[in-house]
Amino acid sequence: MSALGPAGPEALRIVVTDPIISRFEDRLKYDGGAHHWDMAAAWSPERRRRALAGADVVVCSSLTAAEAEAAGNLRLVHVTGAGYDKIALPHLPPAAAVANTFHHARPIAEHVLMLTLMLTRNVARADREVRSGQWRTIATAPDVPFHPVLADLTLGLVGLGSIGAEVARVAALMGMKVQAVRRNPAAALPEGVQLDWVGGNPELHTLLGSSDVVVVTVPLDEDTRGMIGEAELAAMRTSAVLINVARGPVVDQAALYAALKDRQIAGAGIDVWWGAPADGVIPPAELPFTSLENTVLTPHHSGHARITFERRAGDIAANIDRLARGLGLSNVVRSPIPAA
Repeated sequence: MSALGPAGPEALRIVVTDPIISRFEDRLKYDGGAHHWDMAAAWSPERRRRALAGADVVVCSSLTAAEAEAAGNLRLVHVTGAGYDKIALPHLPPAAAVANTFHHARPIAEHVLMLTLMLTRNVARADREVRSGQWRTIATAPDVPFHPVLADLTLGLVGLGSIGAEVARVAALMGMKVQAVRRNPAAALPEGVQLDWVGGNPELHTLLGSSDVVVVTVPLDEDTRGMIGEAELAAMRTSAVLINVARGPVVDQAALYAALKDRQIAGAGIDVWWGAPADGVIPPAELPFTSLENTVLTPHHSGHARITFERRAGDIAANIDRLARGLGLSNVVRSPIPAA
Protein backbone atom coordinates (compact mmCIF):
# COMPACT_ATOMS: atom_id res chain seq x y z
CA MET A 1 0.00 0.00 0.00
CA SER A 2 1.31 3.44 -0.86
CA ALA A 3 2.17 5.77 2.00
CA LEU A 4 0.94 8.69 -0.13
CA GLY A 5 -2.50 9.56 1.18
CA PRO A 6 -4.88 12.50 0.80
CA ALA A 7 -2.69 14.65 3.05
CA GLY A 8 0.47 13.89 1.05
CA PRO A 9 3.57 11.93 2.03
CA GLU A 10 3.65 10.11 5.33
CA ALA A 11 5.28 11.92 8.26
CA LEU A 12 8.22 9.89 9.52
CA ARG A 13 10.22 9.89 12.73
CA ILE A 14 13.89 10.21 11.80
CA VAL A 15 16.90 9.91 14.11
CA VAL A 16 20.28 11.18 12.86
CA THR A 17 23.26 9.92 14.88
CA ASP A 18 26.15 10.64 12.50
CA PRO A 19 27.95 13.86 13.52
CA ILE A 20 29.33 14.66 10.05
CA ILE A 21 26.10 14.41 8.08
CA SER A 22 24.40 16.36 10.88
CA ARG A 23 26.36 19.38 9.68
CA PHE A 24 24.28 19.23 6.48
CA GLU A 25 20.94 19.31 8.29
CA ASP A 26 19.50 21.84 5.83
CA ARG A 27 20.08 19.46 2.91
CA LEU A 28 18.61 16.50 4.79
CA LYS A 29 15.45 18.52 5.42
CA TYR A 30 15.36 20.18 2.02
CA ASP A 31 11.71 19.37 1.21
CA GLY A 32 10.28 20.89 4.39
CA GLY A 33 8.19 17.77 4.98
CA ALA A 34 6.24 17.16 8.18
CA HIS A 35 8.76 14.65 9.47
CA HIS A 36 9.93 14.61 13.08
CA TRP A 37 13.73 14.92 13.22
CA ASP A 38 15.93 14.01 16.19
CA MET A 39 19.46 15.29 15.53
CA ALA A 40 20.96 12.93 18.10
CA ALA A 41 24.68 12.85 17.33
CA ALA A 42 25.60 14.54 20.64
CA TRP A 43 22.98 12.80 22.79
CA SER A 44 23.76 10.34 25.55
CA PRO A 45 23.46 6.64 24.64
CA GLU A 46 20.35 6.29 26.81
CA ARG A 47 18.59 9.29 25.28
CA ARG A 48 19.52 8.06 21.81
CA ARG A 49 18.09 4.60 22.48
CA ARG A 50 14.81 6.16 23.65
CA ALA A 51 14.59 8.10 20.39
CA LEU A 52 15.41 5.01 18.36
CA ALA A 53 12.55 3.10 20.00
CA GLY A 54 10.05 5.19 18.07
CA ALA A 55 12.05 5.79 14.89
CA ASP A 56 11.02 4.88 11.35
CA VAL A 57 14.42 5.92 9.95
CA VAL A 58 17.91 6.12 11.41
CA VAL A 59 20.68 7.97 9.55
CA CYS A 60 24.01 6.71 10.87
CA SER A 61 27.53 5.54 10.18
CA SER A 62 27.29 2.79 12.81
CA LEU A 63 24.52 1.06 14.73
CA THR A 64 25.28 -1.25 17.64
CA ALA A 65 23.38 -4.42 18.42
CA ALA A 66 21.76 -2.74 21.45
CA GLU A 67 20.68 0.24 19.35
CA ALA A 68 19.34 -1.98 16.57
CA GLU A 69 17.33 -4.05 19.04
CA ALA A 70 15.94 -0.89 20.65
CA ALA A 71 14.73 0.34 17.27
CA GLY A 72 11.98 -2.20 16.76
CA ASN A 73 9.92 -0.02 14.37
CA LEU A 74 12.70 0.79 11.92
CA ARG A 75 11.85 0.73 8.24
CA LEU A 76 15.08 2.24 6.90
CA VAL A 77 18.66 2.40 8.11
CA HIS A 78 20.45 4.88 5.87
CA VAL A 79 24.21 4.61 6.14
CA THR A 80 26.01 7.90 5.56
CA GLY A 81 28.73 6.36 3.39
CA ALA A 82 29.43 3.30 1.30
CA GLY A 83 30.48 0.91 4.06
CA TYR A 84 27.85 -0.78 6.23
CA ASP A 85 30.14 -3.14 8.13
CA LYS A 86 29.45 -1.20 11.36
CA ILE A 87 25.70 -1.85 11.18
CA ALA A 88 24.55 -4.75 13.38
CA LEU A 89 22.52 -6.30 10.57
CA PRO A 90 21.44 -9.49 12.42
CA HIS A 91 19.88 -7.39 15.18
CA LEU A 92 17.74 -5.17 12.94
CA PRO A 93 13.99 -5.71 12.79
CA PRO A 94 13.03 -7.76 9.72
CA ALA A 95 11.09 -4.86 8.16
CA ALA A 96 14.15 -2.59 8.05
CA ALA A 97 15.84 -1.91 4.72
CA VAL A 98 19.46 -0.75 4.66
CA ALA A 99 20.72 1.73 2.05
CA ASN A 100 24.06 3.43 1.49
CA THR A 101 25.52 6.31 -0.52
CA PHE A 102 28.78 7.14 -2.28
CA HIS A 103 30.16 10.30 -3.99
CA HIS A 104 33.67 9.88 -2.56
CA ALA A 105 35.40 8.43 -5.62
CA ARG A 106 36.64 11.67 -7.20
CA PRO A 107 38.09 13.20 -4.01
CA ILE A 108 39.85 9.92 -3.25
CA ALA A 109 41.20 9.70 -6.81
CA GLU A 110 42.62 13.22 -6.47
CA HIS A 111 44.17 12.20 -3.12
CA VAL A 112 45.82 9.22 -4.83
CA LEU A 113 47.24 11.50 -7.50
CA MET A 114 48.57 13.87 -4.81
CA LEU A 115 50.23 11.01 -2.92
CA THR A 116 51.72 9.68 -6.15
CA LEU A 117 53.38 13.02 -6.82
CA MET A 118 54.50 13.50 -3.21
CA LEU A 119 56.06 10.05 -3.00
CA THR A 120 57.69 9.91 -6.42
CA ARG A 121 59.08 13.44 -6.04
CA ASN A 122 60.14 13.03 -2.40
CA VAL A 123 58.13 16.08 -1.38
CA ALA A 124 57.98 15.23 2.34
CA ARG A 125 61.75 14.78 2.54
CA ALA A 126 62.44 17.99 0.61
CA ASP A 127 60.08 19.89 2.91
CA ARG A 128 61.86 18.59 6.01
CA GLU A 129 65.27 19.48 4.55
CA VAL A 130 64.33 23.05 3.66
CA ARG A 131 62.83 23.57 7.12
CA SER A 132 66.07 22.33 8.69
CA GLY A 133 68.22 24.69 6.59
CA GLN A 134 69.31 22.27 3.85
CA TRP A 135 69.10 23.06 0.14
CA ARG A 136 69.52 19.72 -1.60
CA THR A 137 68.75 19.55 -5.33
CA ILE A 138 70.28 17.82 -8.34
CA ALA A 139 72.45 20.93 -8.66
CA THR A 140 73.89 20.71 -5.14
CA ALA A 141 73.83 17.02 -4.21
CA PRO A 142 74.67 14.20 -6.65
CA ASP A 143 72.58 11.66 -4.69
CA VAL A 144 69.33 13.57 -5.23
CA PRO A 145 67.37 11.70 -7.92
CA PHE A 146 65.68 13.20 -10.94
CA HIS A 147 61.88 13.23 -10.83
CA PRO A 148 59.82 10.98 -13.04
CA VAL A 149 56.80 12.47 -14.78
CA LEU A 150 53.45 10.76 -14.44
CA ALA A 151 53.42 9.73 -18.09
CA ASP A 152 56.51 7.61 -17.39
CA LEU A 153 54.79 5.63 -14.63
CA THR A 154 52.54 2.56 -14.57
CA LEU A 155 49.74 2.60 -12.01
CA GLY A 156 48.41 -0.76 -10.85
CA LEU A 157 44.98 -0.97 -9.25
CA VAL A 158 44.05 -3.70 -6.81
CA GLY A 159 40.28 -3.56 -7.29
CA LEU A 160 38.17 -1.78 -9.86
CA GLY A 161 35.04 -0.62 -8.03
CA SER A 162 33.83 2.97 -8.03
CA ILE A 163 37.04 4.29 -6.42
CA GLY A 164 39.37 2.20 -8.55
CA ALA A 165 37.54 3.21 -11.71
CA GLU A 166 37.82 6.91 -10.88
CA VAL A 167 41.52 6.55 -10.06
CA ALA A 168 41.93 4.87 -13.46
CA ARG A 169 40.19 7.76 -15.24
CA VAL A 170 42.22 10.46 -13.49
CA ALA A 171 45.53 8.63 -13.92
CA ALA A 172 44.86 8.07 -17.63
CA LEU A 173 44.14 11.77 -18.10
CA MET A 174 47.63 12.45 -16.74
CA GLY A 175 49.16 10.07 -19.27
CA MET A 176 49.85 7.18 -16.89
CA LYS A 177 49.70 3.60 -18.05
CA VAL A 178 46.94 1.93 -16.01
CA GLN A 179 46.41 -1.74 -15.24
CA ALA A 180 44.28 -3.60 -12.74
CA VAL A 181 43.34 -6.87 -11.13
CA ARG A 182 39.73 -7.58 -10.19
CA ARG A 183 37.59 -10.55 -9.16
CA ASN A 184 36.10 -10.91 -12.66
CA PRO A 185 38.57 -9.72 -15.30
CA ALA A 186 36.12 -10.59 -18.09
CA ALA A 187 33.46 -8.16 -16.83
CA ALA A 188 32.77 -5.02 -18.82
CA LEU A 189 34.94 -2.09 -17.80
CA PRO A 190 33.29 0.84 -16.03
CA GLU A 191 32.25 3.71 -18.27
CA GLY A 192 35.18 5.86 -19.37
CA VAL A 193 37.84 3.42 -18.12
CA GLN A 194 40.49 2.15 -20.49
CA LEU A 195 43.16 -0.21 -19.21
CA ASP A 196 46.45 -1.33 -20.69
CA TRP A 197 45.99 -4.69 -18.97
CA VAL A 198 43.47 -6.35 -16.64
CA GLY A 199 43.79 -9.65 -14.84
CA GLY A 200 42.07 -11.66 -12.17
CA ASN A 201 43.07 -11.66 -8.52
CA PRO A 202 45.26 -14.77 -9.01
CA GLU A 203 47.43 -12.57 -11.26
CA LEU A 204 48.08 -10.06 -8.49
CA HIS A 205 51.83 -10.72 -8.46
CA THR A 206 52.03 -9.92 -12.17
CA LEU A 207 50.48 -6.52 -11.49
CA LEU A 208 52.69 -5.87 -8.46
CA GLY A 209 55.88 -6.65 -10.34
CA SER A 210 55.06 -4.39 -13.27
CA SER A 211 53.68 -1.28 -11.51
CA ASP A 212 55.45 1.84 -10.29
CA VAL A 213 52.46 2.87 -8.16
CA VAL A 214 50.21 0.22 -6.56
CA VAL A 215 46.84 1.52 -5.35
CA VAL A 216 44.70 -0.66 -3.07
CA THR A 217 40.96 0.02 -3.45
CA VAL A 218 39.25 -3.32 -2.69
CA PRO A 219 36.59 -3.58 0.06
CA LEU A 220 37.55 -5.43 3.22
CA ASP A 221 36.12 -8.93 3.51
CA GLU A 222 37.39 -12.37 4.39
CA ASP A 223 38.89 -12.77 0.91
CA THR A 224 40.78 -9.47 0.97
CA ARG A 225 41.96 -9.33 4.60
CA GLY A 226 45.77 -9.54 4.46
CA MET A 227 45.64 -9.61 0.65
CA ILE A 228 48.84 -7.56 0.49
CA GLY A 229 51.32 -9.42 2.68
CA GLU A 230 55.00 -10.22 2.80
CA ALA A 231 55.08 -12.15 -0.47
CA GLU A 232 53.10 -9.49 -2.31
CA LEU A 233 55.32 -6.65 -1.08
CA ALA A 234 58.37 -8.68 -2.08
CA ALA A 235 56.90 -8.97 -5.58
CA MET A 236 56.88 -5.16 -5.97
CA ARG A 237 59.71 -3.20 -7.53
CA THR A 238 62.12 -1.64 -5.03
CA SER A 239 61.40 1.70 -6.74
CA ALA A 240 57.62 1.31 -6.42
CA VAL A 241 55.25 2.90 -3.93
CA LEU A 242 52.08 1.55 -2.33
CA ILE A 243 48.98 3.67 -1.68
CA ASN A 244 46.17 2.27 0.47
CA VAL A 245 42.79 4.03 0.34
CA ALA A 246 40.73 0.88 0.99
CA ARG A 247 40.82 -0.47 4.55
CA GLY A 248 43.89 -0.91 6.73
CA PRO A 249 43.65 -4.70 7.25
CA VAL A 250 43.72 -5.36 3.49
CA VAL A 251 47.47 -4.78 3.92
CA ASP A 252 49.41 -6.76 6.52
CA GLN A 253 50.67 -4.16 8.97
CA ALA A 254 53.90 -5.89 10.03
CA ALA A 255 54.84 -6.80 6.46
CA LEU A 256 54.32 -3.23 5.25
CA TYR A 257 56.33 -1.74 8.10
CA ALA A 258 59.22 -4.13 7.43
CA ALA A 259 59.15 -3.47 3.67
CA LEU A 260 59.29 0.29 4.26
CA LYS A 261 61.91 0.15 7.01
CA ASP A 262 64.17 -2.11 4.96
CA ARG A 263 63.55 -0.06 1.78
CA GLN A 264 62.20 -3.16 0.08
CA ILE A 265 59.74 -0.74 -1.52
CA ALA A 266 60.36 2.97 -2.04
CA GLY A 267 57.47 4.36 -0.02
CA ALA A 268 53.82 4.27 0.97
CA GLY A 269 50.86 6.58 1.27
CA ILE A 270 48.65 5.40 4.12
CA ASP A 271 45.20 6.94 4.54
CA VAL A 272 43.51 3.95 6.19
CA TRP A 273 44.64 2.24 9.36
CA TRP A 274 44.28 -0.87 11.50
CA GLY A 275 41.81 0.48 14.02
CA ALA A 276 40.65 3.80 15.44
CA PRO A 277 42.65 6.26 17.57
CA ALA A 278 42.56 5.15 21.19
CA ASP A 279 44.54 5.94 24.34
CA GLY A 280 46.42 8.68 22.57
CA VAL A 281 47.89 6.33 19.94
CA ILE A 282 47.97 8.28 16.69
CA PRO A 283 48.00 6.96 14.07
CA PRO A 284 46.14 3.77 15.09
CA ALA A 285 48.84 1.23 14.36
CA GLU A 286 50.90 -1.18 16.44
CA LEU A 287 54.12 -0.22 14.67
CA PRO A 288 55.83 3.21 14.46
CA PHE A 289 55.02 4.28 10.91
CA THR A 290 55.52 7.89 12.01
CA SER A 291 59.26 7.16 12.37
CA LEU A 292 59.59 6.26 8.69
CA GLU A 293 60.64 9.03 6.31
CA ASN A 294 59.41 7.25 3.17
CA THR A 295 55.73 7.59 4.04
CA VAL A 296 52.94 10.13 3.68
CA LEU A 297 50.39 9.60 6.45
CA THR A 298 46.85 10.99 6.53
CA PRO A 299 43.94 10.40 8.98
CA HIS A 300 41.50 8.58 6.67
CA HIS A 301 40.39 11.83 5.09
CA SER A 302 40.94 11.22 1.39
CA GLY A 303 37.21 11.37 0.63
CA HIS A 304 36.37 14.30 2.89
CA ALA A 305 35.50 16.90 0.27
CA ARG A 306 32.49 19.08 1.05
CA ILE A 307 30.78 18.03 -2.17
CA THR A 308 30.93 14.39 -1.01
CA PHE A 309 28.75 15.09 2.01
CA GLU A 310 26.46 17.54 0.24
CA ARG A 311 25.64 14.87 -2.32
CA ARG A 312 25.33 12.15 0.32
CA ALA A 313 22.86 14.29 2.25
CA GLY A 314 20.92 14.74 -0.99
CA ASP A 315 20.80 10.97 -1.54
CA ILE A 316 19.57 10.38 2.01
CA ALA A 317 16.91 13.08 1.73
CA ALA A 318 15.69 11.61 -1.56
CA ASN A 319 15.41 8.11 -0.08
CA ILE A 320 13.51 9.41 2.93
CA ASP A 321 11.12 11.12 0.54
CA ARG A 322 10.69 7.88 -1.41
CA LEU A 323 9.92 6.00 1.78
CA ALA A 324 7.37 8.63 2.82
CA ARG A 325 5.68 8.31 -0.58
CA GLY A 326 5.71 4.51 -0.65
CA LEU A 327 8.17 4.36 -3.54
CA GLY A 328 11.14 2.08 -4.13
CA LEU A 329 14.43 3.00 -2.46
CA SER A 330 17.81 3.56 -4.12
CA ASN A 331 21.14 1.96 -3.18
CA VAL A 332 19.53 -0.80 -1.11
CA VAL A 333 22.13 -3.19 0.35
CA ARG A 334 19.64 -5.14 2.49
CA SER A 335 15.99 -5.48 1.60
CA PRO A 336 13.27 -5.94 4.23
CA ILE A 337 12.81 -9.58 5.18
CA PRO A 338 9.24 -10.69 4.36
CA ALA A 339 7.19 -11.95 7.28
CA ALA A 340 6.92 -15.73 7.42
